[in-house]
Amino acid sequence: MTSSDRTVVVTGIGVITSLGQGKADNWRALTRGVSGIKRISRFPIDGLKTTIAGTVDFIAVPEPSAPAMSERLAELVIEEAIAEAGIGRPGDFPGPLFLALPPVELEWPQRQALAAASGANDSVTYDDLLRAADSGDFTAYFRRFLFSSVGQNLADRFGAKGSPIATSTACASGGTAIQLGVEAIRRGETDAALVVGTDASVNPESLIRFSLLSALSTRNDPPSSASRPFSKDREGFVMAEGAGALVLESLSSARARGATILGTVAGCGEAADGFHRTRSSPDGKPIIACMRKGLADAGLDPDKIGYINAHGTGTPENDKMEWVGVSAVFGERAGSIPMSSNKSMIGHTLTAAGAIEAIFSLMAMRNGVLPPTINYDIPDPTLPVDCVPNVARAADVAYAISNSFGFGGQNVCVVLGREP
Repeated sequence: MTSSDRTVVVTGIGVITSLGQGKADNWRALTRGVSGIKRISRFPIDGLKTTIAGTVDFIAVPEPSAPAMSERLAELVIEEAIAEAGIGRPGDFPGPLFLALPPVELEWPQRQALAAASGANDSVTYDDLLRAADSGDFTAYFRRFLFSSVGQNLADRFGAKGSPIATSTACASGGTAIQLGVEAIRRGETDAALVVGTDASVNPESLIRFSLLSALSTRNDPPSSASRPFSKDREGFVMAEGAGALVLESLSSARARGATILGTVAGCGEAADGFHRTRSSPDGKPIIACMRKGLADAGLDPDKIGYINAHGTGTPENDKMEWVGVSAVFGERAGSIPMSSNKSMIGHTLTAAGAIEAIFSLMAMRNGVLPPTINYDIPDPTLPVDCVPNVARAADVAYAISNSFGFGGQNVCVVLGREP
C-alpha cells in the first residue's frame, strides 16, 4: 500500500445545526458570532429548570421522535456531502457507512399509545404494555425503535456497501465514526467511506435527565447568552440538535477521479476513562493520552498544531479538564494556541458534535478564519485560554485538532490538515 492509499482526505461535507441548513448558512452565522439557541417551543416547558436548546425547528418529520428526526437530519447532510464530492451514482455510494447515533428507546408518545391500547383504566404495568404491543399492529414502532434502524435505512437509501456500522460513544461518537472510516480506508478495505454524526435528542425526557445531572445551563434569558465556554461564569451546557456528514477517500482514489480535496484526516486518537460516569479523571491522563495518540497517529509534533476546536461544553468541570490536557500536551504554547468552542453558538449536539466540529475545523483552515467563542465576558484566571473571544479571527492554519470528550470516559481527538 502506497502513502497516498493510506492518506485519508475529505472530498464532501454536509452540515445542519440550529444555525441553519448547509455549509454556507452555517459558516456565515458561525463566523459572525450568531447564536442558534432559543426558547423551546415544540413541547411544554412549564416547571423545567432549563427551557432553552439549539433545536432544528425548520426541519420536520411526519411522526416526531428522536430516531425519525435523527434519520431525516442525516439524510439531508449526506445529500449535501455526496453532491459536493461528486462520488458514485444516486443510491449507489461506493463504500460503507459509519454512523454516530444517540441511544434509541421508546419515547413517551409511543408509550402513551401502547398504554391506551392496553385498555387499563388506572395504572399501566409493564405486562399491560407487552400485551398491548402483542395485540395491536405496532410493527412500525418495533422497526423504528431498533438501534440499527436508522443506519439500515440510510444505507439502503444511499446504497452504502456492507453492513452499516452504528456507534454510540456518548459525546465522542462523531469522532469515533470518523476514526472507524479512516481505519477502514487505511486497511485497504475501501477507497471511500461515508461518515455521519446525527442527533435529535431534544425531548422532555432527555432534558430532565441531563438536568438531574446538574449538567445544563439554567441561564434561560436571553437564550443566546446561555452557552459560555471557558468564561468564569459558565454553569452548564445547552442541549442541541444537528448532523454532519463527511465523504472520506484515500488520496489516490480522490486524485484518480479529479475530486476537490477539502482537507485531510491526518490522525485519530482515542483513550477511555472509567473514572466516573460524568467526570473526567482528575489527573487528566486519558484526555492527555487521547491528544498525544492523535498527534502520534498523524506523525506530527505538537508545535505543528495551529488551532484547537475545543470540546468546550461550558460546564465548569469539562472546560477545566480540557485545559489541563491541553496544558500538558502543548506546554508553554498552550495559552497562545487559538482554541475556540462552536458550542457557544450551536449548543452541544451530543452524538453529532464530533462530526460537526471536525467539519467546522476543516472549513476554518480552508477559509482562513477561526470561529469565535461568544459570550466570553468574564475571563477565568485559572483557564488562560486564547478562546478567540467573541469575534472571528483571520488565521493561516495548516493543522488543527478537534476534541470530543464524552460522558462515561469516551475521549477522541481528530487531527485535521489543510493539504494532503
